[in-house]
Amino acid sequence: MPEFHFAARLALATMLLLLVPAVSHAEPDVHPVLANRTWQGIPGLECTPNGRVFVSWFTGGPKEPSPENTVLLCYSDDGGQTFNTPRVMAEPENGTRCFDPTVWIDPNGRLWYIFNRGNRETAQHDVWARICDEPDAEVPAFGAEFRIDLDCPYAFRMNKPTVLSTGEWLLPVTHASEPISTWFAGAKQLQGVGVSTDEGRTWSLHGAVEAPNWALECMITELTDGRLWLLTRAGGGYLWESHSTDKGRTWTPGRASRIASPGSRFFIRRLRSGNLLLVNHYRFKGRSHLTAQLSTDDGATWNEGLLLDERSGVSYPDGVEDKDGLIRITYDRDRSGAGEILLATFREEDVVAGRDVSGSVVLRQVISDLRSVKSGAK
Repeated sequence: MPEFHFAARLALATMLLLLVPAVSHAEPDVHPVLANRTWQGIPGLECTPNGRVFVSWFTGGPKEPSPENTVLLCYSDDGGQTFNTPRVMAEPENGTRCFDPTVWIDPNGRLWYIFNRGNRETAQHDVWARICDEPDAEVPAFGAEFRIDLDCPYAFRMNKPTVLSTGEWLLPVTHASEPISTWFAGAKQLQGVGVSTDEGRTWSLHGAVEAPNWALECMITELTDGRLWLLTRAGGGYLWESHSTDKGRTWTPGRASRIASPGSRFFIRRLRSGNLLLVNHYRFKGRSHLTAQLSTDDGATWNEGLLLDERSGVSYPDGVEDKDGLIRITYDRDRSGAGEILLATFREEDVVAGRDVSGSVVLRQVISDLRSVKSGAK
């Protein structure tokens, strides 16, 4: 009898196991936005003190702008050699597109994921953000998205905030003083800054710098004489500029600078050495010849620099210098064709020499491209 009970119980257990669905250890389904990308671009980059490299960009829908636009984020834990599969950070809602993301580590070590939401049907255009308190955690966790209140009917930003010597945070903002029922405000767009004196909890909008039609995507640099220098992408062949002597509260009238531009985003930041780094199109034909240049006199003059990518269709640089002096710049190429999100790595001495003298130069590294969508949604 004992043998019979044992055999019966074994048979019953076997039947029950056959009825239990198998547990799958396969990768989770890829988000439809990632799997169905037909274009991508407009990247941003940040690096943590421990060396993790974050890269943001956006995609979704047939093009940009489009109501389906969606913002993404990926990161690297091997110094930027390889990156994980991107994740969706914010999705469109009821005709409201998500676009122009950037990543920025504040003085408290928190990682900000800043992006825009825009809806041409409701004329609502705002700046939004999510914050990760521990960006070097094994799995970085971001809080819920929240709106950065700039108290105006139309606002968006493209670039990172700047922390002044006073400790104030300045967010470069393109804005309009009236509701806008299109994706862009065009000739009604003004350039200014959101100023925060409480570490990003509240912001106040200052400045209404006028520039030619389609001026947008401004950036802020604090000069050694205490003035602030606002540079703005504009048409007409040059970046436009304005200055502030009261930490961003008021600005001089906009005017064309001496920095040539094909009318595309640029990147400027002060390096640890005190020199200024500019990544822009230089001796260009359209959006070509993306070049890193150096100024030792606060932007009065620039050297010939280091050519990062001479191909056409390269644009929208963003980057950072890490604690060891390694500079990483991300940019895009051929958004609806190759759809490449690229990385250039170098040091200041390479920009001075115009060639690889540090042994650290790596150019045209692909972080993500549309060819990879069919083979793993990279």
